[in-house]
Amino acid sequence: MGLLKTAILISGEGTNMQALINQCCEGKIAAKITLVVANVSTAPGLKSAKNFGIPTIVIDHKNFSNRESFENEITGKLNEKKIEMICLAGFMRLLTKNFVNQWRNRLINIHPSLLPSYKGLNTHQRALKDGVKFTGCTVHYVRPKMDSGPIIAQAVVPIFPDDNLKTLSRRVLAAEHRCYPLALQMIANGKAKILDDKVIIEGASFPIKEILNPSEGEKN
Repeated sequence: MGLLKTAILISGEGTNMQALINQCCEGKIAAKITLVVANVSTAPGLKSAKNFGIPTIVIDHKNFSNRESFENEITGKLNEKKIEMICLAGFMRLLTKNFVNQWRNRLINIHPSLLPSYKGLNTHQRALKDGVKFTGCTVHYVRPKMDSGPIIAQAVVPIFPDDNLKTLSRRVLAAEHRCYPLALQMIANGKAKILDDKVIIEGASFPIKEILNPSEGEKN
């Protein structure tokens, strides 16, 4: 079986993109990042991708009269590269139902909370305000409804009494950088499969330390 041809969509720095690229380049994921698409020409992630020799393209949503024409342009570029999987990595555009359905079960996203809790924006602020003891991140297949879809992998991150937005964000981001590559690898090697719109993992027991090692549960 060949490497899964994967594209990453970004809008900014793309640290999750870098985590995916690193793992793919090291041969730890049976996937190849063959295209990075940004909707912002100044996205720092574009330079990072180019440094790895990965083709990049800017498709600025502001140049299109509607979301459909913008997404059609993206789909055209993805099809040119024969893309099999799309990873959203800080892509700050809501995708239409048509686009999501066209790429159904080939489009995944990472969200900085333990879905279904804290959908949408400002997840860490809301968790801190509510006084919950744990948060984390979730990698999921994308569905038309925002921050929904079959869950592939999650990582739990504790919230300490003296945590603030900066400290909590840093620990969750470190968990994201483990969780996203793990999820893509399970898809690429065929271990993550969808049944009745839920993800079934073959050989389903894997330790949470693969995603979040104990040291990252401590304050830093």
